[in-house]
Amino acid sequence: MRLQFILSELGIGLRRNLSMTISVILVTFVSLTFVGAAGLLQVQVDQMKDDWYDRVEVSIFLCPAQSEQPTCAAGEATPEQIEAIGAELEGEALDPYVEEVFFESKEDAYVAFQERFAEEWWAAGVTADQLQASYRVALVDPEQYQVVSDVFTGRQGVEVVRDQRQVIEPLILVLNRASLVAAGLAAVMLLSAVLLITTTIRLSALSRRRETGIMRLVGASNLFIQLPFMLEGAIAATIGAALAVAGLWFGVTYLVQDWLAQSVQFVPYISTDAVWTIAPLLVAVAILLAAISSVVTLSRYTKV
Repeated sequence: MRLQFILSELGIGLRRNLSMTISVILVTFVSLTFVGAAGLLQVQVDQMKDDWYDRVEVSIFLCPAQSEQPTCAAGEATPEQIEAIGAELEGEALDPYVEEVFFESKEDAYVAFQERFAEEWWAAGVTADQLQASYRVALVDPEQYQVVSDVFTGRQGVEVVRDQRQVIEPLILVLNRASLVAAGLAAVMLLSAVLLITTTIRLSALSRRRETGIMRLVGASNLFIQLPFMLEGAIAATIGAALAVAGLWFGVTYLVQDWLAQSVQFVPYISTDAVWTIAPLLVAVAILLAAISSVVTLSRYTKV
């Protein structure tokens, strides 16, 4: 009988405040979509960092035949200079920092250049002598780039020492800031959801004030009186969370995997597994929103 009564009151409350309930669902859906998007974006950033930083190399470009750098005033790097740089890279001093060393001759650079720009008309006029040899250094810890840079920067025969992280980190910074913006919008929308759920529960409680008074007179407990109102907010918020999870799943499936992954193929994209990972968190946030709103509202508006 108690369960039947609670379900009956729940149905009455949802019907009386149908428009407000739909509003709660939509606001919760939008706010949790922003929360999920911020979470997925951060997962994407972390995945990109893990993948790219593992492949980051330090490039030591040797002096070409014509260079305006002071270290190249004597002309192209000599075989002795090239051999000395290679020996130092593989020496004991840099062994704790250097994982692997690759030497790319001018001929190797020319082959790689032709493969990369095979379809460009201007690439046909480039010769191997116009390119420069280089050492590609894979580091044990990419964060310790400065150690290698300090050793070879300004050395005779070395034109420039370049860290590939300088190319990657601006993109990572943009994505991190986008994640913060999404989190900020999510916070605003979550506050809106709390206020709307509070208003919905308050209107529902006021519309049934007479029934609440009668239940007080017959000795009903606070939990028994307040449970239908709490369930109204919880159900609306949970439906909004489910819609947010569905929206994120469709976004990752069709926008990320089917479109972005085909257009920009060098980025390691997240999969729908990431959506299912954060889905319990979104549902928990929805239930927490409803719980906070219920506690704040019912303690005041179910008193008789």
